[in-house]
Amino acid sequence: MKLLLEKELKSEDFSDHHVECLTDTWIGGNRWAFIDLTAGPFTWGPAVGGEGVRTELSLPNVEKTIGAVEEISEDEAEDRLQEAIQEKFAVFGDKDHQAIDILLAEIDIYELFAFKHCKGRKVKLALCEELDERMRDLKNELQSFEGEENEEIHRNKAKEALKRMENWNLFSDTYEDFQNYTVARDTFLAHLGATLWGSMRHIISPSVSDGAFHYYEKISYQLFFITQEKLRHDKLPVDLKALMEGLSSLKQPLQTVMFSQHRLSLSEDPALAMAFSVARRAAAVPLLLVNGTYRKTVRSYLDSSILQHQLQRLNDHGSLKGSHADSRSTLEIPIFWFIHGDPLLIDKHYQAKALSDMVIVVQSETSSWESHLQCNGKSVLWNLRRPIKAALAAVSEHLAGLLPLHLVYSEAHETAIEDWIWSVGCSPFSVTSQGWHLSRFQLDTIARSYIITTLEESIELVNSAIHLLVTERTSILKNIVAHK
Repeated sequence: MKLLLEKELKSEDFSDHHVECLTDTWIGGNRWAFIDLTAGPFTWGPAVGGEGVRTELSLPNVEKTIGAVEEISEDEAEDRLQEAIQEKFAVFGDKDHQAIDILLAEIDIYELFAFKHCKGRKVKLALCEELDERMRDLKNELQSFEGEENEEIHRNKAKEALKRMENWNLFSDTYEDFQNYTVARDTFLAHLGATLWGSMRHIISPSVSDGAFHYYEKISYQLFFITQEKLRHDKLPVDLKALMEGLSSLKQPLQTVMFSQHRLSLSEDPALAMAFSVARRAAAVPLLLVNGTYRKTVRSYLDSSILQHQLQRLNDHGSLKGSHADSRSTLEIPIFWFIHGDPLLIDKHYQAKALSDMVIVVQSETSSWESHLQCNGKSVLWNLRRPIKAALAAVSEHLAGLLPLHLVYSEAHETAIEDWIWSVGCSPFSVTSQGWHLSRFQLDTIARSYIITTLEESIELVNSAIHLLVTERTSILKNIVAHK
């Protein structure tokens, strides 16, 4: 990696390097991940939006929940009290009002203020102590209205106000939780719990594609590099060292990895050229830009189903079959790597595709391809010149069923759903980074796929054996009688 970096710096060619997407979640290379609830706001996912896209509301917001009910300062409390007084007495206007009505209005102001800013505070405000003294004075003034010399309506108002004040404990030193603080805390913890539960589904025990994934002692990668014209041995525009290191990282500790390289050219292989031409398609694809405008783009792509069928026909004739194709202890994975000058994708949107019996990869000269994804208001650029990341993701899916981090199976919906929060980290399955190194979590998932397949097939064998034994008639009773 250091030599590669030095080479790029000396050449001063930075066209292959794009700005990384800044995120507030991350999955490390080992078994760890983190969430920074104080960072952001960040957004990423498909530019067209949709369910599961990472937005400003995807993670619990401390400032808008718990932080929104933080205790105010003395100066802020004084300002809010004055605002409440002005708002309340603005209703009175210039009209003459009875003294009892003015007292009741003042009590309403202090009561509301106390519930919001005095009751349950950890650090008591000096203003609240002043209001406590003022409330005692107001209580004495209300008691003066109980005399017979006052009108009955005024006496009734005073009695109701005094009765309401009897059970007040607004300015006490006893700490009681704010109701709004409790609701905010519970809302925050509920959202945080849902986020952590999502991390379990996407990181620790992610969903895998449907299928049986067997463990083999050896993995043989058959690399078919297909160019338009025949190239010299040292002119292949592929970082073979990085590719083989990435493919080797997919193995389990006791597995052995083998590589076999084949270089083919369409100009010298008519059958392969025909397969490529038959599978090649073009389509007008609408693209939503991050500024909200649409743009129609014409994409050249390979239809994976047609190409697979054509390559299978060539394989049946033995021209593309590897030496370990019939071995029971070796898994042979053909990787067809098409190198093309003009921008070329697979099935309109992909750089690599995992199929049932092969992996197809396309490589083009374009180093900055504007994808359908966005991050923090900017388009995510793909380097079509270096599809190692996409290739490793496709091989991982073919090998053990690993899926992109934003996909997970929902039992409630009985289908796959998207959640882009955890599409992070320097792995082949993340859309927010150019890295392609598998984490320990993903290697654990590969091992889990092997174990699950082995257990399921073992259960089927045991059940088959039990079924056969049930249909068999035993002679144990005859043997017992003969022995007697």
